[in-house]
Amino acid sequence: MASHSLDTLGVHAGRDDFRRLGVHAAPLDLSTTYPIDDLADAIRDIDTMAAGGRPERNAIYARLENPTVSRFERALAELEHADDAVAFGSGMAAVTAALLVARQRGAHVVGVRPLYGGTDHLLESRLLSLDVTWATPDTVGAAMRDDTALVIIETPANPTLLLVDIADVVRQAGRVPVLVDSTFATPVLQQPLAHGATLSLHSGTKYLGGHGDVMAGVIAANDDWARALRQVRVLTGAVLHPMAAYLLHRGLQTLGVRVRAAQAGAIAIAERLRAHPGVERVYFPGIAACDPRRILARQMRGPGAMLAFDVAGGFDAAAAVMRDVRMIVPAVSLGSTDTLIQHPAGLTHRVIGEAARAAEGLSPGMLRLSVGLESPDDVWADLERALRATLHESPAASTRRSEPSVETTTVEA
Repeated sequence: MASHSLDTLGVHAGRDDFRRLGVHAAPLDLSTTYPIDDLADAIRDIDTMAAGGRPERNAIYARLENPTVSRFERALAELEHADDAVAFGSGMAAVTAALLVARQRGAHVVGVRPLYGGTDHLLESRLLSLDVTWATPDTVGAAMRDDTALVIIETPANPTLLLVDIADVVRQAGRVPVLVDSTFATPVLQQPLAHGATLSLHSGTKYLGGHGDVMAGVIAANDDWARALRQVRVLTGAVLHPMAAYLLHRGLQTLGVRVRAAQAGAIAIAERLRAHPGVERVYFPGIAACDPRRILARQMRGPGAMLAFDVAGGFDAAAAVMRDVRMIVPAVSLGSTDTLIQHPAGLTHRVIGEAARAAEGLSPGMLRLSVGLESPDDVWADLERALRATLHESPAASTRRSEPSVETTTVEA
């Protein structure tokens, strides 16, 4: 189905055998163990799975393989145009698995900040006995060592929405594999492997599931990396529950529609925030000033549905906005049908050092907004009322400044 559009793939990927099975909805296999008809065949399958492969006849035990999880993995791999994909119980489990594979190849990792706070914290903790060198997108090459085993970037980055040129980082990395956390973009807007990356990581908890009711991580990769990642999953037990896989596979059917609808709302909200006197700065890839190298047009199909902004008045004002919104949900996570607002410096990135937060521009007044599927007018009315109440402004104070508008051009997936 590789010739089909992404929307079509989202609907049909992982469902090629439905007619043969005589079903219309994906089967959900909740088995923890599977009966063994032939011991010799089972032994061969055990050996295959222990080495990171997929069984030919029998999954043996759910920690090793599950048909529902495999369906989701095949579908996600199609959307990423990858050889394979490997799913885990959380995004952090997926990150950890990639680092454990890398650790077998070398003891050094290059990271480009900002990254998701949990990933940053894991690298800084040295829990996996890995040295990390923090680089900018332009200094990845200079940070490389003989024992560098992996380069990690996130684009758009969490929470500043920094865009990183994947192809340029791959060039600087040379033979060292590059992992791209593409959670904010999803396969709808960005496919890192097409730009030379080795690994494309998603927190499936976010847009892939899309309804705030599933936790997962998944990495799309070539066959060699997929086998190595599955081997780590077998060894560590960081499995994805089949119910979660079922929900993720179902979520892919509406992924394109959801991402584009939320993106349209984010474009409208970003432009209104830029015109509000109570907002000092807006971070959004669709704003030209946030993308001086014009990476968006070369690498993505649109700016996405995530944005951040600095509230005038710092921490107290930001906390008050979170307190005063009524429809918008003050909560971490993102990519759900409802709009979420949170404070990066105090929540998702609290676990990284204060100096690192400051260096990356995570100010005390920054709020991150995950725009959902509500009417943009309703989202704005709630947000603007909270800003106005916090700043003791009248409605007339929220007049537009004369600034360039947010770029709205997107390419259909």
